[in-house]
Amino acid sequence: MRLPVVLIHAFPLGPAVFDDLAERLPGTTLIRPALRGFGGADVTGEPSVDTYADDVATELAARGVERAVVGGLSLGGYVTMALLRRHPGLVAGVVLVDTKASDDTDEARANRLRMADAVERHGSRALRPMLGTLLGETTRRDRPDVVARVTGWLDAARPDGVAWAQRAMAARPPSFATLRDAAARGLGETSTVVVGAEDTLTGTDEADAMAAALGGVAVHVVGGAGHLSPLERPDAVAAVLRDHHGA
Repeated sequence: MRLPVVLIHAFPLGPAVFDDLAERLPGTTLIRPALRGFGGADVTGEPSVDTYADDVATELAARGVERAVVGGLSLGGYVTMALLRRHPGLVAGVVLVDTKASDDTDEARANRLRMADAVERHGSRALRPMLGTLLGETTRRDRPDVVARVTGWLDAARPDGVAWAQRAMAARPPSFATLRDAAARGLGETSTVVVGAEDTLTGTDEADAMAAALGGVAVHVVGGAGHLSPLERPDAVAAVLRDHHGA
């Protein structure tokens, strides 16, 4: 019996970022949690990616899911690595997509905290500049439909969810030790790394570093895609899930 595949969305979006990918995996049991503040629970408590991970684990338990392949896009990748730390028995393999295991530099952390404050003061319109980094150059040039969809999602993002997420990401730890531990438990054989060739936020160096920590797993570079490769090139990402994870 094939395991379900859990897909955890990027910041500051929601599960709809995987709609096109889901259409290409009709025989797969896909679970797409909405993180708190992005369609899930309301944001409460100290911001932490661990809280997101606990929320996902609770949802899987409620669905009766004991083991799953977990795929995380950007923020979703941070949550996936938190699941590996906090709920390792749930995770049968990982797909780390356009994300990174390193923590933020001091500059990046300060930028996150500034954006959290700006969104609380000015609302979601403060997110509009993200469009140029979320989507690759090819998508921005050739896919106006995708640009319009992402713009709509940015405009609809809840300011409290955005601010909480930024503070959670700013506080996250590095996860290379987590990936090495997962590899030691055999998860390297059921894990892959995916990155858009035009991803300027994480990029191939970060992808290679995660793959090495997982014991040298495959890195799949998706041509013509930026930071949202499952949305920009769903056929290519669906092929990775089918070929490497039986989706």
